Amino acid sequence: MNEYLLLFIGTVITNNFVLTRFLGLCIFFGVSKKLDASIGMGMAVTSVITLSSMISWAVYNFVLVPLHMTFLTTIVFVLVIASFVQLLEMFIRKLAPALYKLWGIYLLLIATNCVVLGVPLLNVESHFSFGMSVVHAIGSGVGFTLAIILMASLRERVRFANVPKALEGSGIAFILAGLLALSFFGFSGMINI
Repeated sequence: MNEYLLLFIGTVITNNFVLTRFLGLCIFFGVSKKLDASIGMGMAVTSVITLSSMISWAVYNFVLVPLHMTFLTTIVFVLVIASFVQLLEMFIRKLAPALYKLWGIYLLLIATNCVVLGVPLLNVESHFSFGMSVVHAIGSGVGFTLAIILMASLRERVRFANVPKALEGSGIAFILAGLLALSFFGFSGMINI
């Protein structure tokens, strides 16, 4: 149990995909303008990462390895992720049209988000068991959600600050992301995965 807890905390904080590995930055910068959209996107990314990691683990271990077709790992994982994102898009469009409009193009970008593909690939590369793969996926999603919520909170707060003209918009967003990344790098080395 302790191993699972360390894996979860390590994935959320010390090995955060966005702030320490710099993956998934497209959605991170695009959606983090509003806190509501960031929370929803974090939940969507977490669910897609978790579900796709579970299915990808099963497909890899029960289909690709026995058939000696592990060279197809990346292609199969991309297909699994794209399927889940398509289902999520249909689900959100039907049940929460306001959220669907708020996310816009970024919902489709989940399918091409390198975090969503990176987690199942790292699970396979690290030879994680099914339970560890699920914990790693949930931790990755929670870490992504934490990063995007922190960024959205900072960006909403900066909106009321006196920012120099040259730094408005993307400039201040990059500075904030750099400061967040520096703060997370302070935890590096504490928990190794």
